[in-house]
Amino acid sequence: MCGIAGIVGHEINNDGNRSAIKKMTDAMAHRGPNAEGVWNDEHCFLGHRRLSIIDLSEAGNQPFMSQNARYSMVYNGELYNYKELKLELQRAQHGLDELPYFFKTNTDTEVILAAYLRWGVECLQRFNGMFAFSIWDKQEQRLILVRDRLGVKPLYYHFKHNILSFASEIRALSSSGLIDKKINRNSVAEYLQYSTVHAPNTILQDVFMLMPGTILEYKQGVVTLSEWWNVNHYTKTKGDLTYKETCTKVNELLTAAVERRLVADVPFGAFLSGGIDSSAIVGLMSKLSSEKVQTFNVSFDESEFSEAKYAKQIAQKFNTQHHEIKLAPDDFLKQLPEALAAIDHPSGDGPNSYIVSKATKQAGITMALSGLGGDELFAGYDIFKRFHELENKAWLNLVPGFGRRLGGKLVAAKQKSVQGDKTAEILSLDHINGFHAYPVNRKLFNQKDYSSLLKETYNDNDFIKNIIKKSVTDKQHKLSRVSLFEIQTYMQNVLLRDADQMSMAVALEVRVPFLDYKLVEFALSIQDEYKYPHSPKKLLIDALGDLLPDTIVNRPKMGFTLPWKEWLKNDLKYFCEEQMVQFSKRNFVNREAVILLWNRFLNNDPKISWSRVWHIVVLNNWINSHGIEC
Repeated sequence: MCGIAGIVGHEINNDGNRSAIKKMTDAMAHRGPNAEGVWNDEHCFLGHRRLSIIDLSEAGNQPFMSQNARYSMVYNGELYNYKELKLELQRAQHGLDELPYFFKTNTDTEVILAAYLRWGVECLQRFNGMFAFSIWDKQEQRLILVRDRLGVKPLYYHFKHNILSFASEIRALSSSGLIDKKINRNSVAEYLQYSTVHAPNTILQDVFMLMPGTILEYKQGVVTLSEWWNVNHYTKTKGDLTYKETCTKVNELLTAAVERRLVADVPFGAFLSGGIDSSAIVGLMSKLSSEKVQTFNVSFDESEFSEAKYAKQIAQKFNTQHHEIKLAPDDFLKQLPEALAAIDHPSGDGPNSYIVSKATKQAGITMALSGLGGDELFAGYDIFKRFHELENKAWLNLVPGFGRRLGGKLVAAKQKSVQGDKTAEILSLDHINGFHAYPVNRKLFNQKDYSSLLKETYNDNDFIKNIIKKSVTDKQHKLSRVSLFEIQTYMQNVLLRDADQMSMAVALEVRVPFLDYKLVEFALSIQDEYKYPHSPKKLLIDALGDLLPDTIVNRPKMGFTLPWKEWLKNDLKYFCEEQMVQFSKRNFVNREAVILLWNRFLNNDPKISWSRVWHIVVLNNWINSHGIEC
């Protein structure tokens, strides 16, 4: 797990780019405290920061060279099946001219390079892991960038004047001096709508995120993109499995996914909230590991909804070495400035992830498993329930449009809440069903408040509409279609990005067993009647058998419960007000609308949630901290 960077082009200034690549790796020092490396030839510069997880010796340092010096590589991630591939590569291919590969290290890095030498880009189909890597072919003067199937590991790039630069973090690109640090106003509009910017776009103009399952090739000043895996291709039922057989298969795949992720040469553990997903991961880890599993739960004494008691139950059941890290709200506030400084791409949810990651790292852990992904695959979120309900209300389309719009206004007036406004917006749609309503349900701002904030109208809905258009399934897999939406929007562009930027800010690697591609492909192929007969995640619960106690299975779904609303009005009021006033003065923003939003929040308007204010505060603070031109 590391940070990578590179610059490639046929007309590059060597002295200038030596300085630039060093600035890029310096900007990502937090990602790799164990080693730093820089390599270059006439047309390519590669940089690397290393967090040692497998083969801790210096032999694993990067950039990594092929034995014939033709290929140079930088790599961020983990290849979980590298040992099996290594054995295959060490054998000759009978009947072919393939010779055994003689390894000089015990790293998965060398396995990736050896696999590429033997199979070319087809090697990707054999990989099971989370990764972002680059390989430079000196002979062909060709560079490829690759990102893993689900987008667990990030990779950003900039291409202008025939020069390609790339890095694991935006801050590395912006530190290089090679790019114009200009805000992307379309992206700001999207951020305000959905609390994130969806890849391939980023908050910066001309800086892009390589899409999951995609290869970027640079050759002779030309960049081409090609897809090597697409999550949308796996929503067809595989065979005629019974419900029991389906449960057995889910159990087998999840168990194998956890087992693959237990390979490490450093101390590791697991995040344990006490919910179904994290508890399942811990339970399977305990069954597979010969040593006590270390578990970590961050709790807040002041919260009446503390999950600590559930985490303790799981820790006791599986006899883990449990670490309950208690924080007072004041502790969180004290760490907030460093959490905001750690944000690489604006995110209102990021600080929570930072606090958990920092506490885990301070306990001596370098790698941790997470339950992220379980809700997306097994219909755990409320958005699946809302979809289910809307699909059963097709009769609403028989009501004339003016009648539905009037009904929506009445609902909004009566409820006086964010959800009331969303209901009104859904009722005003040309056609009402779960799919058309999805973008509305994922919005941070309702259409009216959002439109008033910006001086111009932006095409902020296009990305999600395109996802909906491409993610087509049959009638037996409607819930899998919602999973496709969640995976390609909220999960990839909020959860995974936050998990990476906040854990790597403290040099902690996070692995996600639920996103093992074999489990993802199978889960998407399961028909609705098995996945959601009457309650969320029933299939997953049944697949786990008696692994988890009823008190965990039937507990209410929770998350961190922090007094954000009170903080923004008291402890953080001066800071937030300053950021809101500054943002209101941006030349693309309606000043009066932003100030009105802030005042409505201070005056307890039920339609203005703290998260609407906080996301603007984080964005403005990020613009200031990174010297972004607006």
